[in-house]
Formats: sequence, C-alpha cells, structure tokens
Amino acid sequence: MVPHLITALTGPINELEQRILESLPAIERWFRLEWMEHTPPFYTSVDVRNAGFKLAPVDTNLFPGGFNNLTEEMLPLAVQAAMAAIEKICPEAKNLLLIPEKHTRNTFYLTNVQRLMQIFTQAGLNVRLGTLDETITAPTEIALPDGSSLKVEPLLRTRGRLGLKDFDPCTILLNNDLSAGIPKVLENLHEQYLLPPLHAGWAVRRKTNHFQAYEEVAKKFAKLLGMGPWLINPRFARCGEVNFSDGTGAECLMSNAEALLAKIRRKYKEYGINEKPFIIVKADAGTYGMGIMTVRDPKDLAELNRKTRNKMSVIKDGQEVSEVILQEGVPTFERVNDAVAEPVVYMIDRYVVGGFYRVNAERGIDENLNAPGAAFVPLAFAESTQLPKPGAKPGASAPNRFYMYGVIGRLAMLAASYELEATDPDAESYD
Repeated sequence: MVPHLITALTGPINELEQRILESLPAIERWFRLEWMEHTPPFYTSVDVRNAGFKLAPVDTNLFPGGFNNLTEEMLPLAVQAAMAAIEKICPEAKNLLLIPEKHTRNTFYLTNVQRLMQIFTQAGLNVRLGTLDETITAPTEIALPDGSSLKVEPLLRTRGRLGLKDFDPCTILLNNDLSAGIPKVLENLHEQYLLPPLHAGWAVRRKTNHFQAYEEVAKKFAKLLGMGPWLINPRFARCGEVNFSDGTGAECLMSNAEALLAKIRRKYKEYGINEKPFIIVKADAGTYGMGIMTVRDPKDLAELNRKTRNKMSVIKDGQEVSEVILQEGVPTFERVNDAVAEPVVYMIDRYVVGGFYRVNAERGIDENLNAPGAAFVPLAFAESTQLPKPGAKPGASAPNRFYMYGVIGRLAMLAASYELEATDPDAESYD
C-alpha cells in the first residue's frame, strides 16, 4: 500500500470500497447530474475519518488553507480545475484579486497563499494580493522561508468595485473565512464576482446547516449504492444559547449528548461494533481547530474545569462561542509512522485535486487532530485519485482507497453546494 501508512483494512469499509469501485460509472454519472442542478463551491477541503466500520466527513472548509501541502504531481490537476472554474464564472477574466487571512506571521499559511497564486497564475490570470488589515497602508513585502516574498497591498474601494492601485479585477477570491464578521469593504460588490460568496464565511455560516444538507446527500447516495446512509453520515445535534464561562445551556448540552450517544449505541449494536461511542462538541461556526472537545459521558459536561471552559469559550479572532454542534465521533484507525492520521481531500470546482494526511502523534483516535503537534504528510495522495484499479483487492491499492476518499470529499462538497443555495440571502424565490 502506501509507505508507512497503516489503514483500517478490514470490516465494512472494504465492502464500501468494493461497492464504490463496482459502481464507478453510476457514481460519476450521478455526480454529473447533480452538478447540472447545483453549482460547486469555488474550492473546498474536507476532513475525512476512516473508522474501518464507518467513513465520514467531519468538517468541510470553504476557504481552505494548506494548498502548500499538496504534492507537486498534483499541481497540473489543480491548474486545470482552476481554469475550468474561472471559465465558468468569468471567461473574460484577466485579473484576480486574492484576499488572504490577516495573520501574516504564519509562514505555513503564507506558503499556501503563494501556492494559490502559482495555481491561478498558471491558469492564465494576473494575481495580486489585497489585505483586509487596515494597518497596512502601502504595498508591503513579506519574506517567506524559501527566500522568496509576497507583496500585500491595501484595498481600494470605488463605488461598486474593489481593487488595488492600478489593478481592477473581474474576480475577487477570498482565502479569509470572515470569522470576525463581514468587513464593510466587501459588501455590495455587485459589479464583480466575489468567491466564495459572503454567506459562506463563518460570520454567517453554521456547521449544523452543512451537516443537515449532508444528511440529504448521504441518503441519496446510499440509495444509489443500496447501503445504509449511517455508514457515511455522522449524526449531529445543535445547542444555541450556550455560554461555557457561566454554564448557560449546560442542560441542552447534556440532554442532546445523551440522546446522540443512545442513537450511536443502537447503530453500533446493529452493525456489531464493539467500540465505545463518543461525541465531539465544537463551535457551530469556524474553529481553526479551536473550541473542540471529546465527550464520552454526558456527565462530563456538567463538570468542566476552568481550563476546558476557557478553551471552549473563544475561537478564532477572539469570537465568543454561543452556538455549538454535537457531532457523532468517528474514530480514525489510520496511522502514519505510528501517529494517528486523517485524510484531508482538496477540491477546486467539482474536481478532486489532491490531498494529504493530517497526522498528530500527541492525539488519540477519538480526538481532534487539528491541534498543536499536527503535521502534514502528502505521501498518501502521491498517486492520482482519478484512476482507481477496479481489479485490485479492497484495501490493497492506494488509488482505490483514495478514490473512495475523493467520493466522500465530493459528497461533502455537494452538501456545501446545497447548503449555500439554502442560505443565500439573495436567492430568487419562485413560490
């Protein structure tokens, strides 16, 4: 298989892999028909967990960082997918304004921005960087670890358009997830394409809406393959009006945790799974790996220590947590070099363009891996996910396994498309 990768090679997932490979023409046709009805998000990354008995997305990001973790071999795919995406949205485009996150000291993140600029430049666009950071008032060079640099420039707003000095873009690409709210400068840009749209940002978006849409997608897909949707769908519940600091909403958390754990136990019994179920409690808006905890017993929620309360209260950009999602925990039985690992699938438009493993030696199989100590191993996707080997035994062929991950990634991306349509404030109503 893949060097140093130990994966869950037994159990129903092998059956699922077999079924997916046998149904490949039907699956690809089904996706084609879905994309005729729905528009894929501009780019997406999906965290997938493989438990051996269950394979499911646990997070879908519409402003993915981490393009720097894809292998060089994947770049041509990414460039082609970027061309397709741009052609569809604005075929006459020549200028692209890329707006990154403000944290200009994170060199890993900046290397991702550099990779995105490379992809879109090779797709035939002039790409420049504009920043939402109001302290930057003149073009500023930021040094990168490899000796190169990035130039970020202050944004220039004129009536219905946004650009830079002497740079008027047709398309604006956000690589900033708007956790801190929607800046005025991005509102009412009716003359340009803003991608992803503002309601995809965490100021508005909620994970529960996404997983509700995913539930619908999983049911349709499971019907196509003649299997139970639970094998690919993590159950969830929601609690609004939660305040970890003063204990508000503790009853809601405990009762929902209890009900969710009971549902999972029933499913484990049905499928003959001898694992101890757990749930993940996390902020309903973007996390960046912050504000997440594992719960095995609802009583634990009543006895949170101060450290945990503080950790759960605040997420990225100092935003307070008031709404949470309780999500069925999917253990990951994959390891790279003895460290717990989960695949992350990257897509541009409707195409899988690669992925990597998020690996964390300091975390267990039932914990969030997007935390200090995480490393990224691209080796897994060194082979293409587009060319599975249908004759190969399940679990024995890397391209087959990664094709399956690509299918799950695309299901989550389709769910994001349903979600964005349902939450679009400017959607036309035909009632």
